[in-house]
Amino acid sequence: MRRAEQDGHAEQPRFRRVAVVGGGAWGTALALTAERAGSATSLWVREAEAVEAIRATGCNPFLSEHRLPESLTVSSDLGEALAAADLVLLVVPSQFLRALAREVEALLAPRIPVVICSKGIEAESGALMSQIVSEEMPGRPWAVLSGPSFAAEVAEGQPTAVTIAADEASMADPARMPMGLAAQVALTLGTPNFRPYLSDDPVGVEVGGAVKNVIAIACGIAAGQGLGSNPRAALITRGLAEIKRLTEALGGRRETVSGLAGMGDLTLTCSSEQSRNFSFGKALGQGSSVEEALAGKTAVVEGAENARSVTALARRLGVEMPICEAVDAILHQGRSVESAIQALLTRPLRGESRALEPHVALRHPAGDPYSGTSGSEES
Repeated sequence: MRRAEQDGHAEQPRFRRVAVVGGGAWGTALALTAERAGSATSLWVREAEAVEAIRATGCNPFLSEHRLPESLTVSSDLGEALAAADLVLLVVPSQFLRALAREVEALLAPRIPVVICSKGIEAESGALMSQIVSEEMPGRPWAVLSGPSFAAEVAEGQPTAVTIAADEASMADPARMPMGLAAQVALTLGTPNFRPYLSDDPVGVEVGGAVKNVIAIACGIAAGQGLGSNPRAALITRGLAEIKRLTEALGGRRETVSGLAGMGDLTLTCSSEQSRNFSFGKALGQGSSVEEALAGKTAVVEGAENARSVTALARRLGVEMPICEAVDAILHQGRSVESAIQALLTRPLRGESRALEPHVALRHPAGDPYSGTSGSEES
């Protein structure tokens, strides 16, 4: 008997040919990870000039500090990038995923699985990324990858842990995937420094990845205002409560939000200027306009659009998310930073535990009864 079988870990299949669709910093880092894990890897980059730069210098302008190995195939031709793949990673900004999923579906052989690495909620529909893929790529197996992972550190090979989630009841194909798609993806991408964990709650994983960017903007705003560690801790903790509420309303599990794709990613994104969302929020807190804070950024600030889509979805579901509402009001409704902070601080006093939340609402002693800050929102 082989050693793996003796240890209770029988050898399992993995994917050998990985196509990464999306050549930004995160897509490039994931392509490097797949390559290091032993897969023949191709990277699709939409911008032809970026492909030319990679071929000329060996570096992607979107992640310029890291040289790409010659074994990594890079192309701006989507069909060429997908041609030999037995697994596809979709790594594009959330608001572009629907159009990209249509393009991929038209070119990809049936039953080839996709891994959704985009984080967000679609603006027009309020759809999760997995719902978009299910609509545009019907019948195709999918999984979700999320977690605390700055692209530059993954590219450097720094130790990183992520979550890979799939609805195993509906996505596992016993003929091809006897132990489930999430596990096969984890085996495909796992390296000594890139450690995937498995989940069967893609909703919780996706909501955590979408909302944390909005909370990170709030934390950045607080930092830009010169506020200290206490406010950031409060925003992270109460932001986590908002993620849990929305997760549960969409059919996910609160426990998932306590893991890497929830608390882990939230802590990372809210605590470092490496986060585009945090640095964007900090610029707002220092007095920049939204347009000024976005100027010159080559990468999408996901939380800026998701502040609107998250709060719209929450309102539709009757889920109260006051921090996300405050960020949306600053970004899209012209509310001042100072006014939004004051409104958050003087909202009614609530119970913290889940059992007390619906039953405790005390008017804040500093609240203005005429300002709208003394309503019945949860915090």
